[in-house]
Amino acid sequence: MTVASVMSNLVALLLLLWLTSVAARGRGPSYVQEACSVTQYRDLCVRSLASFSSSAKRSPSKWARAGVSVSLSEVKNAGRYLEKVYTSRSLRGRNRAALSDCLECFQDAVDNLHKSLGLLRMLTRNDFSDRMSDLLTWMSAALTDEDTCLDGFDGQTGGRVVRAVHNRVQRVTYYTSNALALANKLASTGEPA
Repeated sequence: MTVASVMSNLVALLLLLWLTSVAARGRGPSYVQEACSVTQYRDLCVRSLASFSSSAKRSPSKWARAGVSVSLSEVKNAGRYLEKVYTSRSLRGRNRAALSDCLECFQDAVDNLHKSLGLLRMLTRNDFSDRMSDLLTWMSAALTDEDTCLDGFDGQTGGRVVRAVHNRVQRVTYYTSNALALANKLASTGEPA
């Protein structure tokens, strides 16, 4: 390879890098990246909320609503999975009792997330601060319900099924944690819009 061909390749590479950076800047801000910057599980937040980017843009209210909606969907899916495990009778003894308690916790979490989503849909300036207090209480309660479910399996053995239940529930706590962070961001703005 000659010096001229190496220089030619280097110039082509630099031109390609420059064009890529110009194109990236031309796309504008990544709304979902910006919104998810307040969450603990950012990659999950970005993946799960990316489809809301064009409609939510920079609206903390819309991002909080999207986060709660996705969390509610994930909690319902996990609840159906837990119900399926329960009815399969694949867990016995203390594990089965823990799973039964977990199902109750998940129903409470679903109820709290439903109330939260309903509140976000009806939020106005007149009742913003009072309603935000309710919202944050319900979101925190949903996360506590999910954590309580996990606590029931602490120290339990049960092999593959218990690990699968634990992993499924743990993943749901990440969604709810992100939704709570987005709700907190909304609360800090002081406005429902």
